[in-house]
Amino acid sequence: MIIYIIIFLTLFAALIASLSQIAFKTSLGKSGLSLLMLIKKVFSDKMILLGLLGYAVSLVIYLFALDRAPLSVVYPIFASSFIFVTLFSKFLLHEKISLIRYIGISVIFLGILIVAISY
Repeated sequence: MIIYIIIFLTLFAALIASLSQIAFKTSLGKSGLSLLMLIKKVFSDKMILLGLLGYAVSLVIYLFALDRAPLSVVYPIFASSFIFVTLFSKFLLHEKISLIRYIGISVIFLGILIVAISY
């Protein structure tokens, strides 16, 4: 029973990390900032700060899960962030996703599923 909670928490951490990526991309867009301007933006932009907060929360949840289950289980499940980011990119940022990328995401999903049920 505890492993299902760990899997859920790891998926939740991946979801938060993925939303953080969306916050970063929303803030930056295609701005082409210099390194100095980018550093300044990191400390002043609300969306980037929100993304950093999301990363911090995600890290705490991830570490909690990692403390209770093997790395060889938790880390592959955290890779679900690749799936979440791709789907959020499509539906929230309206990015085009090719068929081959959907196939790749499906392979990642199958790998995560195999790892999750193998524990």
